[in-house]
Amino acid sequence: MSNQSRWIPAAILTFGCILNSTLTARRADSTPLRAPIAGVATTLLGARGVDDSVDAEQVRVAAMSSYMMRHYEASGYAPFSVYVGYYDEQHQGKSIHSPKNCLPGAGWEPVETGSITVNTPDGPVTVNRYRIASNGASALVYYWYQGRGRVAHDELRVKFELLRDAVLRGRTEEALVRIVVDLKDGDTAEADKIARDAIPALVRDVNAVLPTF
Repeated sequence: MSNQSRWIPAAILTFGCILNSTLTARRADSTPLRAPIAGVATTLLGARGVDDSVDAEQVRVAAMSSYMMRHYEASGYAPFSVYVGYYDEQHQGKSIHSPKNCLPGAGWEPVETGSITVNTPDGPVTVNRYRIASNGASALVYYWYQGRGRVAHDELRVKFELLRDAVLRGRTEEALVRIVVDLKDGDTAEADKIARDAIPALVRDVNAVLPTF
Protein backbone atom coordinates (compact mmCIF):
# COMPACT_ATOMS: atom_id res chain seq x y z
CA MET A 1 0.00 0.00 0.00
CA SER A 2 1.36 3.44 -0.91
CA ASN A 3 1.90 6.12 1.72
CA GLN A 4 -0.89 8.15 0.16
CA SER A 5 -3.38 5.26 0.33
CA ARG A 6 -2.73 4.78 4.03
CA TRP A 7 -4.24 8.16 4.76
CA ILE A 8 -7.59 7.42 3.06
CA PRO A 9 -9.33 5.68 6.03
CA ALA A 10 -8.20 8.42 8.39
CA ALA A 11 -9.38 11.11 5.99
CA ILE A 12 -12.82 9.51 5.70
CA LEU A 13 -13.11 9.20 9.48
CA THR A 14 -12.05 12.82 9.96
CA PHE A 15 -14.54 13.98 7.36
CA GLY A 16 -17.34 12.06 9.08
CA CYS A 17 -16.51 13.67 12.42
CA ILE A 18 -16.48 17.13 10.88
CA LEU A 19 -19.82 16.50 9.17
CA ASN A 20 -21.42 15.27 12.37
CA SER A 21 -20.05 18.20 14.37
CA THR A 22 -21.21 20.73 11.79
CA LEU A 23 -24.73 19.38 11.55
CA THR A 24 -24.95 19.23 15.32
CA ALA A 25 -23.53 22.69 15.95
CA ARG A 26 -25.34 24.54 13.22
CA ARG A 27 -28.97 23.82 12.49
CA ALA A 28 -29.60 24.49 8.81
CA ASP A 29 -32.67 26.38 7.70
CA SER A 30 -35.81 24.35 7.07
CA THR A 31 -36.60 24.66 3.36
CA PRO A 32 -40.11 23.65 2.27
CA LEU A 33 -41.01 22.21 -1.11
CA ARG A 34 -42.30 24.56 -3.79
CA ALA A 35 -45.26 22.26 -4.43
CA PRO A 36 -46.73 19.17 -2.75
CA ILE A 37 -44.71 16.00 -3.27
CA ALA A 38 -47.97 14.26 -4.23
CA GLY A 39 -47.64 15.95 -7.62
CA VAL A 40 -44.48 13.99 -8.47
CA ALA A 41 -44.84 11.23 -11.06
CA THR A 42 -48.60 10.85 -10.91
CA THR A 43 -48.12 9.11 -14.27
CA LEU A 44 -45.02 7.27 -15.49
CA LEU A 45 -44.52 5.39 -18.76
CA GLY A 46 -48.17 5.95 -19.56
CA ALA A 47 -49.45 4.38 -16.33
CA ARG A 48 -51.16 6.21 -13.50
CA GLY A 49 -49.55 5.41 -10.16
CA VAL A 50 -51.40 3.86 -7.23
CA ASP A 51 -50.46 5.45 -3.91
CA ASP A 52 -49.08 3.36 -1.07
CA SER A 53 -48.00 4.28 2.45
CA VAL A 54 -44.90 3.65 4.52
CA ASP A 55 -45.26 1.90 7.88
CA ALA A 56 -45.44 4.35 10.79
CA GLU A 57 -42.34 2.88 12.42
CA GLN A 58 -40.38 3.26 9.19
CA VAL A 59 -41.51 6.87 8.94
CA ARG A 60 -40.33 7.47 12.50
CA VAL A 61 -36.91 5.94 11.80
CA ALA A 62 -36.43 7.54 8.37
CA ALA A 63 -37.65 10.93 9.69
CA MET A 64 -38.44 12.34 6.25
CA SER A 65 -40.42 15.58 6.10
CA SER A 66 -42.71 14.27 3.36
CA TYR A 67 -42.77 11.39 0.92
CA MET A 68 -44.63 9.66 -1.86
CA MET A 69 -44.68 5.97 -2.75
CA ARG A 70 -46.46 4.66 -5.82
CA HIS A 71 -46.88 1.43 -7.74
CA TYR A 72 -47.18 1.36 -11.52
CA GLU A 73 -48.30 -1.20 -14.06
CA ALA A 74 -47.56 0.29 -17.46
CA SER A 75 -48.52 -1.46 -20.68
CA GLY A 76 -45.55 -3.43 -22.00
CA TYR A 77 -43.64 -3.12 -18.72
CA ALA A 78 -43.31 -5.23 -15.58
CA PRO A 79 -44.78 -3.69 -12.39
CA PHE A 80 -42.48 -1.28 -10.54
CA SER A 81 -42.58 1.16 -7.65
CA VAL A 82 -41.20 4.63 -7.00
CA TYR A 83 -40.38 6.24 -3.67
CA VAL A 84 -39.38 9.87 -3.10
CA GLY A 85 -38.50 10.93 0.44
CA TYR A 86 -37.87 14.63 1.06
CA TYR A 87 -35.96 16.18 3.97
CA ASP A 88 -36.53 19.93 4.44
CA GLU A 89 -33.37 19.97 6.59
CA GLN A 90 -30.80 17.42 7.72
CA HIS A 91 -29.11 17.22 11.08
CA GLN A 92 -28.15 14.62 13.65
CA GLY A 93 -31.13 12.29 14.03
CA LYS A 94 -32.78 13.49 10.82
CA SER A 95 -30.90 12.65 7.64
CA ILE A 96 -31.23 10.48 4.57
CA HIS A 97 -30.40 6.81 5.09
CA SER A 98 -28.63 5.22 2.14
CA PRO A 99 -30.51 2.26 0.60
CA LYS A 100 -27.19 0.41 0.74
CA ASN A 101 -27.60 0.43 4.52
CA CYS A 102 -31.39 0.15 4.80
CA LEU A 103 -32.04 -2.71 2.40
CA PRO A 104 -29.61 -5.17 4.02
CA GLY A 105 -31.16 -4.25 7.35
CA ALA A 106 -34.54 -5.28 5.93
CA GLY A 107 -33.19 -8.70 4.94
CA TRP A 108 -32.09 -8.00 1.37
CA GLU A 109 -28.58 -8.98 0.35
CA PRO A 110 -26.58 -7.07 -2.27
CA VAL A 111 -25.79 -9.11 -5.37
CA GLU A 112 -24.44 -6.42 -7.67
CA THR A 113 -23.66 -2.73 -7.26
CA GLY A 114 -22.66 -0.07 -9.74
CA SER A 115 -23.85 3.09 -11.44
CA ILE A 116 -25.26 4.06 -14.83
CA THR A 117 -25.64 7.32 -16.73
CA VAL A 118 -28.96 8.26 -18.31
CA ASN A 119 -29.66 11.14 -20.66
CA THR A 120 -32.42 13.55 -19.63
CA PRO A 121 -33.74 16.77 -21.22
CA ASP A 122 -31.61 18.68 -18.69
CA GLY A 123 -28.47 16.70 -19.46
CA PRO A 124 -26.99 13.35 -18.37
CA VAL A 125 -27.40 12.14 -14.80
CA THR A 126 -25.57 9.30 -13.06
CA VAL A 127 -27.53 7.14 -10.62
CA ASN A 128 -26.85 4.05 -8.51
CA ARG A 129 -27.83 0.61 -9.82
CA TYR A 130 -28.22 -2.01 -7.09
CA ARG A 131 -29.37 -5.64 -7.51
CA ILE A 132 -30.60 -7.34 -4.34
CA ALA A 133 -31.94 -10.76 -3.34
CA SER A 134 -33.76 -12.35 -0.40
CA ASN A 135 -35.24 -15.84 0.06
CA GLY A 136 -35.38 -16.59 -3.65
CA ALA A 137 -36.76 -13.17 -4.64
CA SER A 138 -34.67 -10.53 -6.38
CA ALA A 139 -35.11 -6.93 -7.44
CA LEU A 140 -33.29 -4.16 -9.24
CA VAL A 141 -32.99 -0.85 -7.41
CA TYR A 142 -32.05 2.46 -8.98
CA TYR A 143 -31.58 5.38 -6.61
CA TRP A 144 -30.06 8.82 -6.38
CA TYR A 145 -29.99 11.99 -4.29
CA GLN A 146 -31.60 15.10 -5.70
CA GLY A 147 -31.67 18.65 -4.42
CA ARG A 148 -29.74 21.87 -3.97
CA GLY A 149 -29.34 22.16 -7.73
CA ARG A 150 -27.97 18.73 -8.62
CA VAL A 151 -28.55 14.99 -9.06
CA ALA A 152 -25.87 12.92 -7.30
CA HIS A 153 -25.10 9.25 -6.70
CA ASP A 154 -21.69 9.06 -5.01
CA GLU A 155 -22.25 8.63 -1.27
CA LEU A 156 -19.03 10.34 -0.19
CA ARG A 157 -19.58 13.27 -2.52
CA VAL A 158 -23.16 13.63 -1.26
CA LYS A 159 -21.86 13.90 2.32
CA PHE A 160 -19.19 16.41 1.32
CA GLU A 161 -21.73 18.59 -0.48
CA LEU A 162 -24.05 18.39 2.52
CA LEU A 163 -21.26 19.71 4.76
CA ARG A 164 -20.28 22.40 2.27
CA ASP A 165 -23.82 23.69 1.73
CA ALA A 166 -24.61 23.61 5.45
CA VAL A 167 -21.55 25.74 6.21
CA LEU A 168 -21.71 28.13 3.26
CA ARG A 169 -25.45 28.53 2.70
CA GLY A 170 -27.26 27.04 5.67
CA ARG A 171 -29.06 24.65 3.31
CA THR A 172 -29.27 20.88 3.71
CA GLU A 173 -32.59 19.97 2.08
CA GLU A 174 -32.51 16.93 -0.19
CA ALA A 175 -34.59 14.12 -1.66
CA LEU A 176 -33.86 10.43 -1.99
CA VAL A 177 -35.39 9.02 -5.18
CA ARG A 178 -35.69 5.24 -5.64
CA ILE A 179 -37.10 2.93 -8.31
CA VAL A 180 -37.62 -0.76 -7.53
CA VAL A 181 -38.42 -3.39 -10.16
CA ASP A 182 -39.03 -7.02 -9.19
CA LEU A 183 -36.94 -9.42 -11.24
CA LYS A 184 -38.29 -12.54 -12.88
CA ASP A 185 -35.81 -15.40 -13.26
CA GLY A 186 -32.97 -12.98 -12.49
CA ASP A 187 -33.28 -11.29 -15.90
CA THR A 188 -32.35 -7.62 -15.54
CA ALA A 189 -32.85 -6.50 -19.16
CA GLU A 190 -36.51 -5.54 -18.77
CA ALA A 191 -35.97 -4.01 -15.34
CA ASP A 192 -33.10 -1.88 -16.63
CA LYS A 193 -35.29 -0.61 -19.48
CA ILE A 194 -38.11 0.32 -17.08
CA ALA A 195 -35.82 2.28 -14.78
CA ARG A 196 -33.94 4.01 -17.59
CA ASP A 197 -37.18 4.98 -19.34
CA ALA A 198 -38.69 6.34 -16.11
CA ILE A 199 -35.69 8.37 -14.92
CA PRO A 200 -35.99 11.44 -17.22
CA ALA A 201 -39.62 12.16 -16.27
CA LEU A 202 -38.96 11.40 -12.62
CA VAL A 203 -35.96 13.75 -12.41
CA ARG A 204 -38.02 16.46 -14.10
CA ASP A 205 -41.00 16.06 -11.76
CA VAL A 206 -38.85 16.05 -8.63
CA ASN A 207 -37.03 19.17 -9.80
CA ALA A 208 -40.39 20.87 -10.30
CA VAL A 209 -41.29 20.62 -6.59
CA LEU A 210 -37.84 21.07 -5.02
CA PRO A 211 -36.81 24.48 -3.65
CA THR A 212 -34.68 26.62 -5.94
CA PHE A 213 -31.01 26.82 -5.05
